[in-house]
Parts: sequence; C-alpha cells; structure tokens
Amino acid sequence: MENYTINIQHTTQPGIVKFEANKFLTKHENFEFKNIDEAAKSPIAQQLFYLPFVKTVYISQNFIAIEKYDIVEWPEVENEVAEQIENYLNKGGVVIKTDEQQKNIPVTVYAESTPNPKVMKFVSNRKLVLHAAEFKNIDDAKDSPLAQKLFHFPFVKEVFIDENYVSVNKYDMAQWEEITMELREFIRTFLQEGNSVLNNDAVTGTAGQENEAETSKSAPKPQLNLDELDDTSQQVVAILEEYIKPAVASDGGNILFDSYDEESRTVKVILQGACSGCPSSTMTLKSGIETMLRDMLKGRVDYVEAVNG
Repeated sequence: MENYTINIQHTTQPGIVKFEANKFLTKHENFEFKNIDEAAKSPIAQQLFYLPFVKTVYISQNFIAIEKYDIVEWPEVENEVAEQIENYLNKGGVVIKTDEQQKNIPVTVYAESTPNPKVMKFVSNRKLVLHAAEFKNIDDAKDSPLAQKLFHFPFVKEVFIDENYVSVNKYDMAQWEEITMELREFIRTFLQEGNSVLNNDAVTGTAGQENEAETSKSAPKPQLNLDELDDTSQQVVAILEEYIKPAVASDGGNILFDSYDEESRTVKVILQGACSGCPSSTMTLKSGIETMLRDMLKGRVDYVEAVNG
C-alpha cells in the first residue's frame, strides 16, 4: 500500500495552512476542533494541539487545515508540521475514531446529461476521488468497488469517476429514461453507506498528474513528472489544466496530455469519460482546443489529435 504524502497548501487566510494528503482521511465528513477537549474523537488533532501555536484544527476528506496563533510564522514551522502529520499517518495513526454503529452519511446525487448522448453524469454533493479514473470493463475496475458494482448492470459499458461525479457510458440496449433513476439511486445508496469509491492503495496521484506516456484507459494514472517534459509540453499541460479541463469536466469528461512532437508540431491527448466517443469531440478538438493551443503557442503547435479518437 502506498504511503501517505503531505503537500503544503497556503490559503487566502495567512493564519491558515492546509496539509493535503494523497489519500482520503475521512469518509465524506468534515470536522472542526478548537481545543484538545473538543478533539477527543480525533487522536491526530489532539496531538497537533500539543504544538503551542495551534489555535484550530480542521479535518476534511483529504486535508488537515490548521489555524495558528501569531506567536510564529508559518514558514518557520510548516515543514515540521507536515512531517509530523505524514509520520503519524504512515505509522497507522487514527484520524477520527468511529462509532461501532456508524450512521449513514447524508448524500445527494443528481443526474445531468452530457454532449455525448451515450453518457450520463451523476453528480454528488461529496468529493468522491482525489484522482480521475476511467474503467473500460470490470477487469479494469478491480481497484474501484463502485465501478465494479456498476458493471453488474448489463447496460453499463464504461465508467469514469472524477472529483464529485460519475460518468456512465451505456450500451444502446437501454434508454436513459428507463435507467437513469435506477443508477442514480444505486450510486446514492452506495455512497450513503460509506463504501469506498477507490481503494486507498489505488490512489497514486492527484487530478491533473497523469503520465503522458500512459495510453491505457484504466485508472489510476501514475503521477506526471513535469520536470521530465520539454518546455512546450509543460506549457501545453498548463493550458489544458487551466483552460480546457474545467470545461470538459462540466460535461462529464476529461482530457489528458499524451505527447508532443516538435517536428510535426502535434499534440496528442487522451479523451476520457463523456469526451471519449462523443460525436462532437472531433469538433471540440479542432475548433476549440487546437485553436487555443495554436494561438497561445504560436509556431510550436499546429495540430491536436486524440490517440483514442
């Protein structure tokens, strides 16, 4: 099983720093502790309160945020705090003590159509994964209990999971008006019961850190090492992350950087979720993504191709 790693994230409030983990710390729950007594159910929060500058501890699904007193500045202590949290988690330390009879977690799920008529997006009010994951069949889904269950429905062809939604690609044997309610209720119940969407040891990176050389559509993708890419490729990745991904995510899909060929000035990408096999994906690539990259990286990018298009 992969070890925990902690990434320091500064916030808009100078007194608060987030210590972001590469795995989930709680099951869809958030906690706030203002002192060591309030933190009775959180051993890690109690340990943090032994640090004299800790004022408040916030624990969310994949991060611990700490508000400090003014006696220190964060640059003086943040690395030591991150190391302490990381060591605690990797030694098997408990984040939140759970009751033997855990109550169901309130979850809502709604269905949302996508530009791809074969794909429906099921959106939750909870964060589901830390890393985008696509599954083409039940064998691919060995690390995703939710995707495995969904493949038991005979009309489910592919499953894509990212952030707070699940995109389901169906076979033509069923119409959405016949199956949408059934899928929505199944996903809602699965999440409400506190089941895992992805196994912890399957979470190997955060969204946007895909391996450019990996063309397999199963998930999760290994972490992308930007330092190994040339300058143009790094800029392409940055543009995809900032301008393209939010738009395609709203339609239930995802786009991954695959490669860049300097000689032909061609960028190759991988389409996932609703974008994969979508009738309008070619138009989106040519009139949208290709035009943007050509304009922003003049003389370096002329063409964009989908390796799975």
